[in-house]
Amino acid sequence: MHHRNSRSLLSRLRRPRLLLGLAGLALIGAVLAQAGSRSENATPLVKLGDAHDTQKGPAPARLTVALPLPEAQVKPISATPDLNKPRDHWETTEVESGDSLSSIFSRLEIHSQLAPILKLGNATRSMRQLYPGQKFRARKDLNGLAELVFEPDADHIVRVWRTATGYQAENQARENQVRLVQAQGVIRDSLFSDGQRAGLSDGLIMNLAAIFGWDIDFALDLRPGDHFTVIYEQIFRNGVHLRDGDIIAAEFVNQGRSYKALRYKDPKGDVDYYAPDGKRLRKEFLRTPVNFTRISSGFSLHRKHPILNVIRAHKGVDYAAPTGTPIRAAGDGKVVFKGRKGGYGKVIILRHGAIYSTVYGHMSRYARGLSVGKRVRQGQIIGYVGMTGLATGPHLHYEFRVHGVHRNPLTVKLPAAAPLPARYHADFQAHTEEALARLRLLSRIQVASLEIRD
Repeated sequence: MHHRNSRSLLSRLRRPRLLLGLAGLALIGAVLAQAGSRSENATPLVKLGDAHDTQKGPAPARLTVALPLPEAQVKPISATPDLNKPRDHWETTEVESGDSLSSIFSRLEIHSQLAPILKLGNATRSMRQLYPGQKFRARKDLNGLAELVFEPDADHIVRVWRTATGYQAENQARENQVRLVQAQGVIRDSLFSDGQRAGLSDGLIMNLAAIFGWDIDFALDLRPGDHFTVIYEQIFRNGVHLRDGDIIAAEFVNQGRSYKALRYKDPKGDVDYYAPDGKRLRKEFLRTPVNFTRISSGFSLHRKHPILNVIRAHKGVDYAAPTGTPIRAAGDGKVVFKGRKGGYGKVIILRHGAIYSTVYGHMSRYARGLSVGKRVRQGQIIGYVGMTGLATGPHLHYEFRVHGVHRNPLTVKLPAAAPLPARYHADFQAHTEEALARLRLLSRIQVASLEIRD
């Protein structure tokens, strides 16, 4: 009897919970059905069942469901992404040897945009000439390529971005900082080693030699105690040193004689180096047309030929150098002979106007594309050192002729290049005055230091 009453009581206690559970399921179904018919967008959480009814027993359990926002508050997805938003999700690739623009765009999975971007004209023209190390960065969204950045060099970028009407592009100059730096050194061993000791890079040392190379033979004329001062640019970006820039001013004192150089860009945009009086340092001819190891034979009218063993005038200078060393045109001119000529072996003769001509003998081979009648520029490679013809070792036999008469290439006075036009003198003075003053001050300090040291 007691057992039966207990089961009846338990049944009555469970019945309200069952009804409550059924009601809750019905409520959830109605809410979910309504949500499905309104929107699939994510919505904030709304809590139900927070009220507590003390008259009907314990409060029901809390039920948390997602309710849709009103349609007016649902923000649609923009068809055109905002390019001003933080740009993340960039993909970067670097140009490698053998790459083409097609392979680059394929690697970035944007090949379908290659043709439209190339049609943008001058702004994207630089993309057609690729070099290893250049970088491409692409940002994509749901609609494809949103933005492309190409870095052709350290100073420029090409930016392409999508608009509502298609792609646009522009070239942008990077914001670099330029600092003027100075270096000074004294010759003890060689320009190269002493230049490095002064803190100059290999490139700056080569530029310094090129600036003064028409007046100073750095292989033969240097003496211990010669000294130099260089003012040059260093390029920085965000405090990081990128590279060295141009030499702005320099002085080289060789065997007690001072040579000064000032960089000047004229109103037409032509850049060259000048002495303080406005005379151009560059001459019409290079003093030596090859990087040589030593002079194996000088200019002489009574030299005994090393092979023929007879007295025969040596009307040029022999520059010993390894086979294959490049030979450069001493000045602007025209090829008037190319071929074999007796003991000269493979030879090239250049004519420089009506007065001067130069001869280059014993070549191992000629530069490509060179033929009789072809015009060449000063410093252009015309051939390579060898030992064809009558030669005991690889060297360049070089002759310098004035009106057909042989002159000693080491001592002949070289004609100066065209001087700075008189109409530019005032502009030259204004643009070089500060650099010249700084150069003179540094030179006085260096001279004083050398005197104290001695």
